Amino acid sequence: MSLYKQWTDMVVEYVKYKGEQAFWAEYMEIETAIYKDLLSRHKEVVTVTIEDLAKKHNTTPEFIMGFVDGINDSLKAPKDLEALTATDEISLEIDLEKLYFNMLDAKAEYLYTLPQWEGIFSVEKRKEIQKKYRDSVIVRNENKIGRNDPCTCGSGKKYKKCCGK
Repeated sequence: MSLYKQWTDMVVEYVKYKGEQAFWAEYMEIETAIYKDLLSRHKEVVTVTIEDLAKKHNTTPEFIMGFVDGINDSLKAPKDLEALTATDEISLEIDLEKLYFNMLDAKAEYLYTLPQWEGIFSVEKRKEIQKKYRDSVIVRNENKIGRNDPCTCGSGKKYKKCCGK
């Protein structure tokens, strides 16, 4: 069984027996510790095995696999999660701008407000990324219906005399 499958199975079991709140509390603590470490060393590419990262942060390889799953979209070279084993050496070359954006998207305030970001991006740069994120989630209807256009319901009436009332 792949480590990724073990991770997903472990999450299901954990939530079943200890509850979702307990799972997130433990996972967020581990994730925060790892990000503090990685962001404080943001100028270097960290290369490590999942097993060694688990030992360093006093957790299981499954939780580290969950971390890798979470950061994978922000890596310059995403990993094949199904193929990873605990002893594989992985290179965590992070696209920091994309990581910050993805943290905003995940609504992970506990991560995008870490003080380590201050040493990476200026306040202005973080605001710029936040603006890009907000713009990406705003839905704009560019096909505005005019008052005198035919109604979209198909009645044949003008919009103002039908659904536009």
